[in-house]
Amino acid sequence: MTVTAFVNEGLGHSSHLVDLGDGTALVIDPARLPTEQRDHAARVGLTIAFTADTHTHADYISGSPELAADGATFLAPADARLAHPHEGVRDGEVLTLGRYRLQVIATPGHTPDHLAYLLLDESGPVMLFSGGSLMVGTVGRTDLLGDEHRETLARDLYTALRDRILTLPDDLVVHPTHGAGSFCSAPGGGDRTTTIGRERATNPLLAARTEDEFVDRLLSGLGSFPAYFRRLPTVNQQGVPRFDTVPPLEPLTPARVQELLAGGAVLVDARRVTDFATGHVPGSLSIELRPVFASWLGWLTEPAQPLVFVLDDDQDEADLVRQALTIGQDNLTGRLVGGIDAWTAAALAVETSDLLEPDAIDRPLLDVRQDNEYAAGHIPGAGHVELGALPAATVADGPVATMCGRTERAMTAASVLQRAGHREVAVLRGGFTAWSALPNAVPESGA
Repeated sequence: MTVTAFVNEGLGHSSHLVDLGDGTALVIDPARLPTEQRDHAARVGLTIAFTADTHTHADYISGSPELAADGATFLAPADARLAHPHEGVRDGEVLTLGRYRLQVIATPGHTPDHLAYLLLDESGPVMLFSGGSLMVGTVGRTDLLGDEHRETLARDLYTALRDRILTLPDDLVVHPTHGAGSFCSAPGGGDRTTTIGRERATNPLLAARTEDEFVDRLLSGLGSFPAYFRRLPTVNQQGVPRFDTVPPLEPLTPARVQELLAGGAVLVDARRVTDFATGHVPGSLSIELRPVFASWLGWLTEPAQPLVFVLDDDQDEADLVRQALTIGQDNLTGRLVGGIDAWTAAALAVETSDLLEPDAIDRPLLDVRQDNEYAAGHIPGAGHVELGALPAATVADGPVATMCGRTERAMTAASVLQRAGHREVAVLRGGFTAWSALPNAVPESGA
């Protein structure tokens, strides 16, 4: 048995390709544009005959419809109500896939339609693909459909784990879809695989003595999640345009970019934060291209907004486009050709952002990390608004320095404030990490 994992560190997402032993393969929970899975299968001489989704995803666009268009059979929860071709499967079904059998196990909780897939051979269970139910050191969050459903779904998840998953052998290997870095889970561990026995012994949520205790622990540990999580389940149900390859961005002149901005487009500057600080187009949104680029792009822009990008020549445009399309941000209008140099060469105005050293703080601080990060330790006196909530927050006029764990989110926050009209905004270089390294740094904890 050979299983190959394809990990998206930015989304905390793992997809798996299983060699079925007869020249065919099964893919579990691929994301949009599943080029890596296709390329790997071709390299090792496998045909992707099956693709399976464990649930209707909220954090990314499924790539299973694309593999189905290649000829694979698309297995999906029958209760997902997908509008595109698939084979709906239900609890208790057992399918023959190559030399193995795949047992469908209903595990509602993370979503109502959630399934886990148990792979078996002639001797019994081989491995479990748990999707967003059981994860490393945690379980799936149950509030994606709204707070009014979160307790009911948490109780459903408790029952599913107790009666259907924890009854499996202790040495059974578990491959979750969600993991470290995913907003789909309660806080958990950093590993990508686990076993039933390890989770039974070490998972703090599974240590709950009663259902009520499990529910209380789960719901009290849930943080915020990107706004696009609310719309992607519907998008995944309805389907999206298919791309055979990653499409390029259209090159745009500075004059054309000005026209688009005047018409409501958003300019996203994906350059390194130090370059953005040196000079950027007024009103642009700084989101440095890195593994978590997609999460913040989806959190801070709307799908109806045309997006224009600024990149440096040594940055990977295809990576940016893939990340955007993976979360359903398809309104990619183009890229400023020649980058910021072309903008300045056209004698157009630029803004700058000051970088403040951690030993020279001269103004109020605004910490834009997640609630749990801030509560674990922050600079005394620092205010706090999560970055995702900042566009709707009221921030007093006057000098302010944004800060995060390092610098990237803080620069995004500074650009949000500049877009809103604030003019005395600096960024704490190195963030809480750099400040904590100072000799006399004594952080506060708590909300």
